Amino acid sequence: MKKLPDRTHKFALPLCTTFFMTFLVSGVVTYRVLGWDERMITNWMASWMISWVIAAPTMYFVMPMVRRLLDRVITPG
Repeated sequence: MKKLPDRTHKFALPLCTTFFMTFLVSGVVTYRVLGWDERMITNWMASWMISWVIAAPTMYFVMPMVRRLLDRVITPG
């Protein structure tokens, strides 16, 4: 299987992180509000798509700032 080049890591990490986190969180929240039925699935997918569209670009801007902040407060092992 062909792998992606190393330079794509800085784009792939925020994309994958936001994909999974928004998928999980929107599913839990939608389930808690609506319970488990056919309507829940439709609303969950809509909620997930909206939240991912917001979260993915935000992650591109926030992740570098968080890395710099953590570099200041964490001592390398």
